[in-house]
Amino acid sequence: MSLQLDQQVNLGNILFIMGEHAHSRCLSEDAYELEAVSKELYIVPNAGHVDLYDKTDLIPFDRVGSILYREFK
Repeated sequence: MSLQLDQQVNLGNILFIMGEHAHSRCLSEDAYELEAVSKELYIVPNAGHVDLYDKTDLIPFDRVGSILYREFK
């Protein structure tokens, strides 16, 4: 699979979160590589794609919270 990002879009700072075993991981990694702005990649160990929808023990709330705090303080 491949992904193309519109070069006209300015998304600002981006946090990519994906499960280690997610079937869509390659898309997130492609988007991460294509994006030129401030970015961070966070891979959740032992998680698949849908695990990050509702398995609250796997969702990295602390990481998301620290990013939000830093960006919006």
